[in-house]
Amino acid sequence: MKKVHSVHAAKTHLSKLLERAEAGEEVVIARGKTPIVRLTPVRSTPPQRRFGAMRGRAKVTPAFFEPLPPDELNRWE
Repeated sequence: MKKVHSVHAAKTHLSKLLERAEAGEEVVIARGKTPIVRLTPVRSTPPQRRFGAMRGRAKVTPAFFEPLPPDELNRWE
């Protein structure tokens, strides 16, 4: 079960609470009996996109470059 910490306790023991949050524990800070924040670790940055990763997976046919039918154009305008 998660433990709820008061704002005062969070100020006093912030370093320990941060360590617990980094370890995966759910840390909740409350003002009175009302929970106001949840500490969660920031995950590492997602991998960068690699140019050309979809090469060879998608095909563009000549129909892609043809004008849209009038009824389809009316829906976009």
